[in-house]
Amino acid sequence: MRARVLAAATSVVLLAGCAPGPGSGPVVNSPSATSVPSPTEPAPTSPAAVAPTGAPEVIAEGLQAPWSVVRLPAGGVLVSERDSGRIVEVLEDGTLREAGVVEGVAAGGEGGLLGLAHRPGDADDAASLYAYFTSDSDNRVVRMPLTGVTGELGLGRAEPVLTGIPRAGNHNGGRLAFGPDGLLYVTTGDAGDRDSSQDLESLGGKILRMTPEGEPAPDNPFDSLVWSFGHRNVQGIAWDAAGGMWAAEFGQNAWDELNRIVPGGNYGWPEVEGRADDTRFTDPAVQWPTSEASPSGIAVVGDTVVVAALRGERLWWASPAITSPTDVVDTYAGEYGRFRDVIAGPDGELWALTNNTDGRGSPREGDDRLLRIRVSEAD
Repeated sequence: MRARVLAAATSVVLLAGCAPGPGSGPVVNSPSATSVPSPTEPAPTSPAAVAPTGAPEVIAEGLQAPWSVVRLPAGGVLVSERDSGRIVEVLEDGTLREAGVVEGVAAGGEGGLLGLAHRPGDADDAASLYAYFTSDSDNRVVRMPLTGVTGELGLGRAEPVLTGIPRAGNHNGGRLAFGPDGLLYVTTGDAGDRDSSQDLESLGGKILRMTPEGEPAPDNPFDSLVWSFGHRNVQGIAWDAAGGMWAAEFGQNAWDELNRIVPGGNYGWPEVEGRADDTRFTDPAVQWPTSEASPSGIAVVGDTVVVAALRGERLWWASPAITSPTDVVDTYAGEYGRFRDVIAGPDGELWALTNNTDGRGSPREGDDRLLRIRVSEAD
């Protein structure tokens, strides 16, 4: 593991839009009312920061352009494949089987079948799998009944939840997650229309918050689906033990970002990239040169935010999550290629999804893989 820690100092002025020098590493920004708000409620027991222990283990291999992985309460594991539109089940022995194909996926560029999210059933509804995908006309969210049992999972007919999200060859967002409040969060990209990120009437360049049926949550800040705005391309969201929300965002030429998300927050794009020190915008908690990140999925394990880096070909570990990261380290740089998604695994471990078969990586034998990473409390 190679440590890369850089504390923000008052003697250093970070100008938005200025390209960082090569090898400059992450910049950890000082907490402030606008950059890293404190959680509204402290966690009952603060978890410990974690670090990886030993080499990753292969859970499954042979995935094709995988994008999102979900673990089901009963033990099943599902992975989306961007270009094929398939959702595959990972069996206990690592075998892959097709659980279903999402109809209407129009793969191309960065578009295709992207994020997945699971919603358990209740007395009124069966368990559902939600999917975000690029169609011929838009990006959209659908939900499908989840049928069968572990090892024999299947998908029912897809029902639209949200349509009309702007689409393009890139900047499609695409991450889905149910938050601690039981509401569905959806990340969208600017789809190449930079100004849409600041337009509250547009679904582009936003984090959206809605009921499972696709209606705006009643307490959203703008009486619409919009939860936060001013985003370029968010592909990772997760929550810490105190309920604080985190998001990973692709920059353009200067800074990629890890942001603490607050309701109604404006994260600056396209006016600024990275830290602005401007009260109109919410600054990132951590920022990286784009060559070292291109962040996609993120997960919180213990009190650590783990960020999957595509172009950077590594995992970033930022802690403590609850108060604000002060330590940022990277692992596995160049060892496994591009990382697309990370999720919390059983028993506090981390699962990571590589992404070398998406047309931008350099596939090696066995790619792409789902990996298990054991963790322990950080020193």
